[in-house]
Amino acid sequence: MSRIAILGAGAWGTALALSLARRGGHDVTLWAHSSALAAQLAENGENLPYLPGFTLPAGIAVTDDLPAAIFEADILLFVTPSQHLRGIVSHIAPLLTRDQIIVSASKGIEEGSFLRMTQVIASVTGNPCAVLSGPTFAQEVAAGTPAAIVAAASDPRMSQTIQRDFSSPSLRVYTNDDVTGVEMGGALKNVIALASGVVTGLNLGHNSAAALITRGIAEITRLAVACGGRRQTLAGLSGIGDLVLTCTGNLSRNRSVGIELGRGRKLDDILSGMGGKVAEGVRSTASALGLAARYGVEMPITEQVDAILHHNKKPADAIRDLMSRPGRDEYQ
Repeated sequence: MSRIAILGAGAWGTALALSLARRGGHDVTLWAHSSALAAQLAENGENLPYLPGFTLPAGIAVTDDLPAAIFEADILLFVTPSQHLRGIVSHIAPLLTRDQIIVSASKGIEEGSFLRMTQVIASVTGNPCAVLSGPTFAQEVAAGTPAAIVAAASDPRMSQTIQRDFSSPSLRVYTNDDVTGVEMGGALKNVIALASGVVTGLNLGHNSAAALITRGIAEITRLAVACGGRRQTLAGLSGIGDLVLTCTGNLSRNRSVGIELGRGRKLDDILSGMGGKVAEGVRSTASALGLAARYGVEMPITEQVDAILHHNKKPADAIRDLMSRPGRDEYQ
């Protein structure tokens, strides 16, 4: 039996807590960022703001006390918005021990530093960090429908421990040692999902969507490989698997934001109506371009998404500019 602390009580953190509780055999603590949310979870047994419709089993301990949440935990699972991760890790870094397994299930690239989430954690704590990523919607994991995910770590013993402790009849966990590739796939697919939503919002049809997704994985792969990831990883669950899910599924927040952009709504109006939920691609787009510039990698779709998000470019003009780019070989 492991003691597992889930740090972040949004939809994904709550879904993972439910999955672990359904599996059984662990002590699970769910940390909420605010006392109001923790009280609501404890009182109602349901995450009304982020994941309504699912009852938390009594065996899941809920707290807003961060040091108490991690006390004597064997596994720390970070499931916080990417731009809040550094602050949370810094708060608890002095309390961590070398034998605790640290896992990031947050997807994004930090603004300014352009670090992946495991790099942020390692830079603050000095501890090695694994990543958990793959094609999973929180609502479906919470419901217990079959899903597959990847646990990646440079130390195979770490990824195998995560595989053992998180696997269940409804969640199949694969291992990988390509932390960079797995993490880049999870972060960058959100940017392409915004573009996929724009295509849908403009009513451009299935041909456009298929082209967008395929060329999206091409530029994700280019940057991931430049950063040290493996091309093979981006052809797997955390790459094309997560991309297809996020670009086509109606539960995708990033795709939903893109749809509204394609319909002509302003970004601030869209985000203000999300009830505090996060579309990571909105912040990750500029960071992805900063990282691409560092490595000299071309990312035309990401550039157009950034122009729509942050420079008031009309979505139809962005599509036109993508289609009028000079011809090239598919694999260059």
